Amino acid sequence: MEKKPTKKKFQVEQGETISQCLDRMAAEGYMPVRRMEEPVFHEVKQNGKIEVEVKEQRIVFEGKLV
Repeated sequence: MEKKPTKKKFQVEQGETISQCLDRMAAEGYMPVRRMEEPVFHEVKQNGKIEVEVKEQRIVFEGKLV
């Protein structure tokens, strides 16, 4: 039998709700222990300069094996 890792990260996918992500975690046998929001950056050219802007916030849950 293959052993699952005791901790695993789950990212809320595009078009997926937080609730759906939590359901997916539960189906794999994990419970959320931490929520993190990570910014996703992209480069934008403005006035001849390249500037870095936040494109979106990515929500990631850290799950613990139940």
